[in-house]
Amino acid sequence: MQQVNRSDPAPSRLRYRMQRLMLTPVYRRLLRVGLPLAIVLGGGALWVSQPENLDRIKLTWSDLVAQVQERPEFMVKLMAVDGASDKVAERVRAQLAVDFPISSFDLDLDTMRKTVADLPAVKSARLHIRQGGVLQVAVVERVPRMLWRSEAGLVLLDEEGVAVGPATDRAAHPDLAVMAGEGADKVVPEAIALIEAAQPIKARLRGLARRGERRWDVVLDRGQRIMLPETGAVRALERAIAMDDAVDLFARDLEAVDLRLPQRPTLRMTDNAAQELRRIKKIEAGDQG
Repeated sequence: MQQVNRSDPAPSRLRYRMQRLMLTPVYRRLLRVGLPLAIVLGGGALWVSQPENLDRIKLTWSDLVAQVQERPEFMVKLMAVDGASDKVAERVRAQLAVDFPISSFDLDLDTMRKTVADLPAVKSARLHIRQGGVLQVAVVERVPRMLWRSEAGLVLLDEEGVAVGPATDRAAHPDLAVMAGEGADKVVPEAIALIEAAQPIKARLRGLARRGERRWDVVLDRGQRIMLPETGAVRALERAIAMDDAVDLFARDLEAVDLRLPQRPTLRMTDNAAQELRRIKKIEAGDQG
């Protein structure tokens, strides 16, 4: 009787599948690259997780950053302030207080620009670092347009009513008109318009007075005033100047020209003029006493 060999040379199903899996490109790449990489990353993570190793990395990184940032081409050695007067330039330097030399990486230009722009005499500012390690500060100053006589004294105001700084002496600013009164600093554009409209009587103009935070009085020499309405003040002043051109209104013995009611202007005479007028009327009436 013939004996049957029961050993099967064919692989088992599991072994067959493993062999097929080993032949796939993805699995082979995973074993060749992915597994070593995972081992390296895992070991690196374990090493970094140690506090002393992490501190060593931070220190090394800080030293590397410092070596790059402190290279000569990145160092700022001085500051140049353009567009500002000597006094404002000194204030800018004092406000920034930069300790040179300093790395350009340590300068927050946006914050520094805001610091300069917050100065009362500065309208706007622009900062940049130019070649040669120079911090360039370009300043646009506020130009004084009016002198405001406030409770704190004389104050210089620009065209927007922003305080530029104190004025120690009126004579130091002969080209600026003076205004007074509470709230006058809030309506500087209107005050400037009135000053420009008053150019024909500039020689006699002494300033503007804000009344009740509602309207203006134009103050002339000899104590005369032009009392303007709350609205249409510039037009009312131009009307008063036209009356002066026609009949020499301000040359008369008047105390005030009241234009608060546009349809009913009123002339207020001085006491001497009023007494003289009463005397003339009595003479005309035949009363000699």
